[in-house]
Amino acid sequence: MVYEVIIDISSSQTDKIYDYSADFEIPCGSRVLVPFGKRKIQGFVIGKKEESSYQTKNVIKIMDDKPLISMEMLSLAKFLSKERNLRLIDILRLCIPSKIRGGKIGELKKAFITLKDEKLIEKIPKRATAQRAIAELLKEKGEYESVLNKMFSPQSVKSLIEKGIAEREYIRQLRTPYKNIEGKKTSLTLNTAQKNAIEKIMESEGEYLIHGVTGSGKTEIYMRVIEEDLKRGRTAIMLVPEISLTPQMLSLFRARFGDMVGLLHSGLSDGERFDEWQRLFYGEAKVVLGARSAIFAPLTNLGVIIIDEEHDTSYISESNPRYFTHEIARFRRQYNNARLIFGSATPSLETYKRAKEGEYKLITLKDRVNQRSLPEMQIVDMRKEIRQGNMSIFSNALLKELNETISQGNQAMLFINRRGFASFIRCRKCGYIPKCTDCEVSLTFHKDDNRLKCHYCGKQFYNIDECPKCGFKHLKEGRIGTQKVVEELQKLFPDIQIARMDNDTVKGKNSHMDILRSFAQGKAQVLVGTQMIVKGHDFKDVTLVGILDADLSLYFPDYRSNEKTFQLITQVAGRAGREKKQGRVIMQTYNPHHYVFRFAKIYDYYGFYDKESNVRELTNFPPYSVIIRILITSEDKQKALTATRQGYDKIRHLKSQNNDIIIRAQAMKAPIKRMMNKYRFQIVVWIDLQKENEVLSKIYSEIRKIENRNVSCFIEINPTQMM
Repeated sequence: MVYEVIIDISSSQTDKIYDYSADFEIPCGSRVLVPFGKRKIQGFVIGKKEESSYQTKNVIKIMDDKPLISMEMLSLAKFLSKERNLRLIDILRLCIPSKIRGGKIGELKKAFITLKDEKLIEKIPKRATAQRAIAELLKEKGEYESVLNKMFSPQSVKSLIEKGIAEREYIRQLRTPYKNIEGKKTSLTLNTAQKNAIEKIMESEGEYLIHGVTGSGKTEIYMRVIEEDLKRGRTAIMLVPEISLTPQMLSLFRARFGDMVGLLHSGLSDGERFDEWQRLFYGEAKVVLGARSAIFAPLTNLGVIIIDEEHDTSYISESNPRYFTHEIARFRRQYNNARLIFGSATPSLETYKRAKEGEYKLITLKDRVNQRSLPEMQIVDMRKEIRQGNMSIFSNALLKELNETISQGNQAMLFINRRGFASFIRCRKCGYIPKCTDCEVSLTFHKDDNRLKCHYCGKQFYNIDECPKCGFKHLKEGRIGTQKVVEELQKLFPDIQIARMDNDTVKGKNSHMDILRSFAQGKAQVLVGTQMIVKGHDFKDVTLVGILDADLSLYFPDYRSNEKTFQLITQVAGRAGREKKQGRVIMQTYNPHHYVFRFAKIYDYYGFYDKESNVRELTNFPPYSVIIRILITSEDKQKALTATRQGYDKIRHLKSQNNDIIIRAQAMKAPIKRMMNKYRFQIVVWIDLQKENEVLSKIYSEIRKIENRNVSCFIEINPTQMM
């Protein structure tokens, strides 16, 4: 029999099917060891046939007892390869943790010692006091060998085993993530809206959008639906956008489903990821909870896939392989005849448009489960604050509310979507701004370790005390970040505890959980953070939310900037007044009359959707077209430029042949011209929404022709940002 094998090398040159022979049966999806050139390398069997038109080599061996890649995931890999121009091996790699593929980690087993027969104790010589003591200890129950070796001589334990008085067996030890998170089982009474939502979802398979305001009880609906599917012998995937949300959601899920819950996200240790994946693979866990990568969980017979905060851009992979979680979820739903549930208080325009047009079944939850109104939002014009002499980063209104909140024993959350102390350092005399040597971006000042850091490649530099160009010593700090906010806040409120949550403070494995737990326990009165604090968190004593510099995301080079700003404001505002206490929001802006803030102030998603949709339709942006971004990078600027010109010529030729499909095309430098020491150019193509598939494969084919060892090309569909 001839087997079709994909070699485990992530390269365009080797991303093709190789034929190998074997005189033994190999199931599709199996890992195999095969000769490849002068090496022996692993590969994946993706098909088989009777004969090959080439001279074949023999498969050396099968590497696992059963196939690690299911037929479902093989079908998914082939679909993404064809429709999204992704390498097969890159998708297959996502299905298996890297340490399993590399054979660098396996099950953790501990030796457990038990006594064979109490009567055998008499055979132990009386002078062997240690052996007798061990035997007496083992009479009631066994003990781990590592524990016995600490209590007694390892030789004494070994002697008992050699004499046949005790015996050793190996017991599997699970490396369980977040062991201390269990959660208390609660019995919640559903309101009418929740009951109706569950009934509608359970009526039939399909795709649903739950559009519910923050605090409307979406999570309880998710869990009830999963409960019903588990009763039917099916499995479930529950996705959240941020790893920092996982511990809170995990406590709820463990309280409800116990050991049936498995956890998958990049924050796990290698051992934890291995064990959780194995539990899901062998059916020991039936529900997977995790971030984006959990969509590839090795579950079979899926009953439901849930994507919470579906609008979040973290569901789109911006590195190779570039995939959209929603698309994979839709494929798996169809393959399993399952349900797919999207949930959000602020759905993306694409998702809501599909729901309005009937592609998704729409479920609306207009009220919070605690029957409280959404927190009142006050917009503060920071231009007036400056005219009145307030040069602080905090408005007078926010300081007043902070004072009242703290004096009443309540808590506040302050949101600014920029980490660090200052976004840049600038010379007041000549205008010099320190930039990364590998990226065309300014360096961010971090005061804690007195470093200038690049937030794109991670490079760090010593801070400067004077301008290296002109020697001027009075340098100006740029726009503020979380670190600066905490410092200024501490000066104003020296007697309170302030917690900070951003990428700089959550580097440790459990650091995000420690910060959130500490804040939930009231050990800090104020939590300052970036997007990490926006989604899903539920703190009963938070009555005030402050949004500093609400304009920050409004002027990004991204057609979604208005939408993202509206979503961020709505989400962070929803953290206030979650339980019995009424919430309040202070939003600071330099552009208070922008329509995004006008709609956000009154939580008018429908008004914002109509306005923004109209703008997108007039300008031919998604969801009324498809944008293809071809990013071309090279360490050699001229080679990148040449490839861009060649690619643009090919796209223009395609446009002349498909003028009714390709609306327009542009070639330009990327907004960040150099990143990680690579020059960056881009070709942006607008395609008619109804005819996307007709021309997409042709674009892929043409762009492959300009890619080589010196030039890389990445194709993104409706990119989340155009940096």
